[in-house]
Amino acid sequence: MSITSELFQELSHMPVYDAHTHIGADHLTARGLDDVLLYHMVISDLYSAGCPSGSRIPEYRTQDLAHARLEEAIPYVPLVQNTSCMWGVRLILRDLYGIDEPITRDNWREIDRAIAAKASPEWAREIFHRAGIVRGCTELWRGHDGRANDMFQYSLEWAFFTRCQWGQFDTSLLELEHAWGQEVPGAPLPVTLSPDDLSRLRPIRTLEDVDAAIAHYVERIPYGKVISAASHLSTDINYRRVSEDEMAGALKRRDRATPAERDIYANYIFEKHLEAVQSSGHDLLLQFSFGAEPLPYESGSKLRSESVFELAQIVARYPGIRFNIFLSSAHQNQALCTLARELPNLSLSGYWWHNFFPEIVRRVMSERLDMLSTAKQVGFFSDAYCVDWAYAKAIMVRAQLAQVLAQRVQQGQYDAQTALEIARQLFQDTPRNLLGMRQSEE
Repeated sequence: MSITSELFQELSHMPVYDAHTHIGADHLTARGLDDVLLYHMVISDLYSAGCPSGSRIPEYRTQDLAHARLEEAIPYVPLVQNTSCMWGVRLILRDLYGIDEPITRDNWREIDRAIAAKASPEWAREIFHRAGIVRGCTELWRGHDGRANDMFQYSLEWAFFTRCQWGQFDTSLLELEHAWGQEVPGAPLPVTLSPDDLSRLRPIRTLEDVDAAIAHYVERIPYGKVISAASHLSTDINYRRVSEDEMAGALKRRDRATPAERDIYANYIFEKHLEAVQSSGHDLLLQFSFGAEPLPYESGSKLRSESVFELAQIVARYPGIRFNIFLSSAHQNQALCTLARELPNLSLSGYWWHNFFPEIVRRVMSERLDMLSTAKQVGFFSDAYCVDWAYAKAIMVRAQLAQVLAQRVQQGQYDAQTALEIARQLFQDTPRNLLGMRQSEE
């Protein structure tokens, strides 16, 4: 047996924490084939192959819609068998449902029924057990009535003050208005807003409104219920400090806002938010996805070099806040590693979105292992919307880490025992120490 195979076998039995998901307690497992084959990353594969629909399927879709989208997608499945996302689909179908044949027009309904028949909270816990996932972290609102508290801890994903949206220049204000209109944190705004979404927002017109809304937001962070807060840093924003006069003037131009006003809104709100969080006296890890920007349906990998050092200035300005980055741009991983080496309150997590492809995962792992303490890097998060995909991604990440560690054992950098200890730190110690993740009985 090769050293890679030996390490993979050991890693397969090693417990992991899943530090970031979007799994809802009300539908933990795949409800049918749609939750497996129409996971948003696979939709992008299918769309690239010619499937007419590139948009995400609504989370709470009807069965008729789910079946219509599956019917539309099935003809394109043979054209995406090469992708790593389809590797994940095959892992789920084979390992969890005993289905080893290709998905076709003739059998997809049978596969759909087989998946739906197993959906239950008990099956979700069995999948976590098979994946070796000790506990996950999901959005606070997705916890609903706490029925899955033994499986999850929670992250606040409520407002995205530094996220851009396609063709829109007042997103930061819309996000703040959304939170200002809620007494308790709810679901975040969707990436694509409809008129109905906008009509429910509490309007911000003045600088005093902005300050009141930020105070409202920070005061309602449920610090005892969440271990982190997750948001996004857009590379399209030029990060700098802006004055009250600049913000007041930009508010008057909201109806004709341009990228210049967008940057003023985002910077003013973001800095005020960070000031309030730092002065609150609470220790809350702030997580930010970084390196992906909107396209009409999903996003593309994009990160300006200047954004990395604009981030460095922000992190250095707020030493009382711990920042954690999910990177989606492999070419800037080395730069972020240099920042995390020198900024005590900055750490990195996993392999997000456009980085979650085996070749890129191995590159990111390799650079971080050579450059950065294991105390500064969280080894796994799935970003999954059902536990089935958390299972598949856990296997995929273990396979890549086994290869990266084996290469170092072969060149004499580590021995096998040291390699496994490093993996344990990435999978267990760092998420416990950085995020406060715990087994449910602790």
